[in-house]
Amino acid sequence: MSPTDSYRHLFGLTGRTYIVVAFLARMPLAMSQLGTLLLVSQATGSYGAGGVCAGALAVANALGAPFWGARSDRLGQRRGVTFQSLAGAGGLVAVLVVVGAGLPWGAAGVASAVAGLLLPQIGPLARVRWRPITAGTGPRQPRLVDAAFSYEGAADEASFVLGPALVGLGVSVASPPAALALAAAALAVFGTWFALHETAVATHAATSQASGPVGRLLGPALVVLCVAQLLVGTVFGSVQTGTSVLATAAGSPGLTGYFHALLGVGSVIAGLAVAGLPARWSLPSRLRWFAAGLLVLAAPLLLVGSLPALVPVLLVLGCTVAPYMITTFTLAERVTPPSSTGAAMTVLAAATGLGYAVGAALAGRLADWGGHTPAYAVTVGAGGAAVLVSWACRRVLERAERPAGVGPVTDPAGDPAPRPSTAPATEA
Repeated sequence: MSPTDSYRHLFGLTGRTYIVVAFLARMPLAMSQLGTLLLVSQATGSYGAGGVCAGALAVANALGAPFWGARSDRLGQRRGVTFQSLAGAGGLVAVLVVVGAGLPWGAAGVASAVAGLLLPQIGPLARVRWRPITAGTGPRQPRLVDAAFSYEGAADEASFVLGPALVGLGVSVASPPAALALAAAALAVFGTWFALHETAVATHAATSQASGPVGRLLGPALVVLCVAQLLVGTVFGSVQTGTSVLATAAGSPGLTGYFHALLGVGSVIAGLAVAGLPARWSLPSRLRWFAAGLLVLAAPLLLVGSLPALVPVLLVLGCTVAPYMITTFTLAERVTPPSSTGAAMTVLAAATGLGYAVGAALAGRLADWGGHTPAYAVTVGAGGAAVLVSWACRRVLERAERPAGVGPVTDPAGDPAPRPSTAPATEA
């Protein structure tokens, strides 16, 4: 089955309305961080205050995501995501009220953290739905689930390109408060729509019937995958910081968002293409080689000295980001019990967010010392660490992914690989 046929079949199972709603529902999370930064910065005249508030939102969201994911596993996404969508929209409105009231920016920081804690992680939760959705497709299911995860990875990347762009448009046309109000309204409408969609019912019915000890959630394989995601989050944070420093030095700080979006463009294209990779190429092996690609393609950042030179480097670097992330999320779905899949997906998302904060903070410190090149060195270092982790822990991932009783086959890299599972929908 070609990637095009896989995507056509997937979208036929859910209907195109669900695809649109699930995509729009994840946009507010991508909009809220930049929207908060611009809102608080304009109101206080301090980018430092805006950065603290935006960071509080991001870190609180990362810390709260596993809790909400576990609750969705137990109670179903309808209840959990509906509450998060409405409460999260209310949290963003509270940020607007606090800032508009002229209270000290510390109050805005608290309000931002509360809003971040409530915002739902739609992307990871959408991934949980695909195995139950494809339950009746027989032997095609493993391939369709892989294609679904490829699509979700590309959709996440696209949302984090378009989300900030919508904020920028809202600020240009109206004001920072209008941009954040748009995010709140979109979350209340599309987040709730996503929560109440019929696919949420099928997902809860499948996962509630599945058995699996919760303790397996934080097994060795998932810990390795969390570290892998933390490192790619570090790549995001350090690239954005380095690009901001370079653009500011060039006298065009407003171009930072557009240049960072180049990373997402390459990532979206490559993410959609992952569905065409041969099934016999094992996921642990893919992770190793995508990590190696991340390191190799990040290295030219150390040679960049101007904004024009940065364009091709970011476009090409993005081609390894989505495949790397798609592989980690797909592996997580394979190695965790169905009863804990939502928690696993949100744990990985949380690790990515924490990695972003680490990368931005470390790159910022180094940039104060030596400019954009030391900041980009953090990106290269994260790529190197990803290579070490993926190769050093290869056996952990291979043992966790291989279905019981299935002998290894050989993948294109010459490594042992599991045969694709034809397990029913209630098995991970």
